[in-house]
Amino acid sequence: MPNSAISARMLAMLHTRTDALSAGDPVPEPLVMTSAFALPHNPKPNRTYARFSNPTVEATEARIAALEDAPSLLFPSGMGAYSAALTALLKQGDTVLMLSDGYYAARNLVSDIMAPFGVTLEACPAAEILTHPLDGIALVVVETPSNPGLDVIDIKALSARCHAVGAKLAVDNTVCTPLLQQPLDQGADVVIVSDTKAMAGHTDVLMGHVASRDPAFMERLLTVRNLTGNIPAPHDAWLLLRGLETLDVRLERMCANARAALPTLQASRHISAVVYPAPHAQCSDQGFLVGATFTDAQTADRFLAKAGFAAMTSFGGLHSSGDRRARWGDAVPEGFLRLSFGVEPTAALTAAITRALAEL
Repeated sequence: MPNSAISARMLAMLHTRTDALSAGDPVPEPLVMTSAFALPHNPKPNRTYARFSNPTVEATEARIAALEDAPSLLFPSGMGAYSAALTALLKQGDTVLMLSDGYYAARNLVSDIMAPFGVTLEACPAAEILTHPLDGIALVVVETPSNPGLDVIDIKALSARCHAVGAKLAVDNTVCTPLLQQPLDQGADVVIVSDTKAMAGHTDVLMGHVASRDPAFMERLLTVRNLTGNIPAPHDAWLLLRGLETLDVRLERMCANARAALPTLQASRHISAVVYPAPHAQCSDQGFLVGATFTDAQTADRFLAKAGFAAMTSFGGLHSSGDRRARWGDAVPEGFLRLSFGVEPTAALTAAITRALAEL
C-alpha cells in the first residue's frame, strides 16, 4: 500500500475521537467500566447489557476500522478472534485448508475443537499454497509472512484461486498489521489479527480483532461473539487503544532496527541461515521479524542473553526479543530463533548484537 494511503489511514485513526470532541470533553478516550446500563422505556439498542457492547470497546473498534478501512470487531485474544471467525465461516461438512508450517494453535483449533462438529482440516506448507488443489475447500486460512518461517504468500493470486472455486480466504495479518499490509485490498474476505503483538505493542494485554467488508459475515460474527460470550474487556480495549496511537512510530523504528541488524547476523559464523522477507508489492515494509538459525540451541540461548533480548514467545513489543521455536514443536532447527526487533536506539542495539556474536 502506498505510504500516502498508510498516512491517510493513520491520520483518520488518530482523529477519530479528536475531530468529534465537544467543548469540555476529555481528549483521551475515557475508560468505561460497567456491566450494565440504565434502561429507560426505549433504551438504545447498543446500551442494554455489557456483553453486547461497551463504549470503550466500540471506540477501539472504530480506530481499528479506520486502519483496516473495514468494519472490525474485537475479541479477548488472537485465538478468540480465530475461534469466532472460523465459527462464523464454517459449518458441518466443510473443509478448511491451513498452513502446515503456520501457527500451530490455529490448526489445533480446527483439529481438536471443530473436528467433532464435522469440520475437516487439510494442511500444506506456505511454499505450496498457490498450487495446492482447492477442490472441496470451503475456507483457506493463511499467514503472510508465515510464522515462524516468514514465507511470503501472494494474497492477490491466492484470493483469485479461492474465489474461482467458491472458497473464502482469511488472512492472519498479525506480523504486518494493517499499516504494513492490507489483505482486504488484495482480495481477502476476512482479516484476523492478534492485537496482543505489535498493534498493542506494550506486551501487557491480550486482544485480537477480525475485519471484513462483508456485511452478512460481520453480522454473523457479532452474533457469534454475543452468544459465545467471547467478549473483550473494556480495560484491555483501552490499553490497545493507547498502543494504536503510537503504532506508526513504533513500527518505523522496529523495522529500521531489523534492517540495521541484518548484515551483522548474516555475517556471523555462528548463524547458518538468516530469513528476512524480501521487498514485495503487497507490503509497504519488510517488517520487524527476522529468522536466524544458530549452530545449536545452547548458542541461540546464549545469544539472547548476551544481546539483552528478552526470551519470550510473543513478539511485536517495545523490547527486542527472541523465541527458540523448536521447543514449541515447530518444524525448525533446534537453533532457530524468531527475532522480534523493538524500539531501542538503533546504533546501541546493533552494537549489542555485534558484541554478543563476538562473545559466543
